[in-house]
Amino acid sequence: MRLISRGRHHATFEFGDLRVTSLRDGYIDMPPTRLRDEDGRPLDVLPATVPLAGDNLRLSVNAFFLTDGTRSLLVDTGASNAWDEPTMGLLHEALDEAGIDRARVTDVAITHRHEDHVSGLIAPDGSQAFTALERVWIGAGDTAVFTGRLEPLRDRVVPVSQATAVNDWATALPTPGHTPGHTVYDISSGSGHLLVWGDTVHVPTLQFDQPNVSWEFDGDQPQARTARAALLERLTRPHHFVAGAHLDSPGIARVRPRGDGYALEYLAPPIG
Repeated sequence: MRLISRGRHHATFEFGDLRVTSLRDGYIDMPPTRLRDEDGRPLDVLPATVPLAGDNLRLSVNAFFLTDGTRSLLVDTGASNAWDEPTMGLLHEALDEAGIDRARVTDVAITHRHEDHVSGLIAPDGSQAFTALERVWIGAGDTAVFTGRLEPLRDRVVPVSQATAVNDWATALPTPGHTPGHTVYDISSGSGHLLVWGDTVHVPTLQFDQPNVSWEFDGDQPQARTARAALLERLTRPHHFVAGAHLDSPGIARVRPRGDGYALEYLAPPIG
């Protein structure tokens, strides 16, 4: 995995015969009380290693575009204008900066139904963000999100209920817990595997070192914890990498075992 270009809102990597572009939709600040212990209670003490923005945790929001030069896949779409946050909804700016024509996007893969991942299918003006869109891949347990402003896309939804090939190099892997349909996308190239996940980890400065720490909005916290443990262990295999929606942008890294937890090694310095 080699960094070949970057800007304020994107970073592009060469990954075997693929190119992977991290797209920064922005960031959102959340209170530390969202973090939960194994009994579902807010953490009593936040480690000093976890940085705060004022009194809040700052979560990056990333999407990822992958292409072999012919076929492409966009994983997640950001928040568009679904959240009244001026720091969010920058996906189109990131696509433009990276030189990616959204009018040519035919396949979008959604990690789960929450607004900061799926809302960008619709542009702020209410139009469809991707005019050539043919398929929207999403976990079967999350397809109910396609109502209201997303209703016009319902006929293009491809529900995923088991490991499913999206194309020759992308496989959808159900990982329920955060939501019933939470899904990770395994991207395979001659250089290894890249697991693109959504809300497996929210606070990377804490949840790699202490993977039993959960998030308030994990719909099933024990199941989300089990899914996270399995994915982290998988990522310790040789030639495996992770691209995370809430890892510090650009959010592409290696994972190593460390003590009772794991260490995260970014492949490019986080965007400030």
